[in-house]
Amino acid sequence: MLPLQIHLTLPPWIGDVADSNRRYQTDEERVGLAIELSRQNVERGGGGPFGAAVFNSHSGRLVAVGVNRVVPQSCSVAHAEMMVIMIAQARLGRHRLNEDGGHYVLATSSQPCCQCYGASVWAGIDELLIGARAEDVEELIEFDEGPLPADWIGQLERRHIAVRRDILRGQARSVLATYGTSGPSY
Repeated sequence: MLPLQIHLTLPPWIGDVADSNRRYQTDEERVGLAIELSRQNVERGGGGPFGAAVFNSHSGRLVAVGVNRVVPQSCSVAHAEMMVIMIAQARLGRHRLNEDGGHYVLATSSQPCCQCYGASVWAGIDELLIGARAEDVEELIEFDEGPLPADWIGQLERRHIAVRRDILRGQARSVLATYGTSGPSY
């Protein structure tokens, strides 16, 4: 019989890092959480060096978090951004996060790859906050981030998704560099 469902999980330490009662008001606080999730994922052997979080922009409330779980879950779509989008959708009970008129922010430790870029278009994200750039990922850990349109930021902005990058870029690069020198620790 073919499987009828999938089951993806985050590591149990997530609750030690992500504070669902805190209000994350600034871009730095939001990306800082994504970077800390990526750091902890590397240090605790939970997966690759990527973290992401979705926030309600107006309240500053944390909706969901995600970390890279590709290898531990044997699932190529289990990127941090994909995990957080799926968890946020499940938590809010809708496939487009902002269909209620709310304003939702996706904060990432590193620029989304081609897969996560596409998902952010359809998920109802209003703002994308980025730590490290794709070239940082490719330089420090040699991951292929896949093809993006030459004007990927313009493409998102035409779809009313504001993009801000290089937020705490040095900290995000530090996590990537640590991972790059230590090798995978799944």
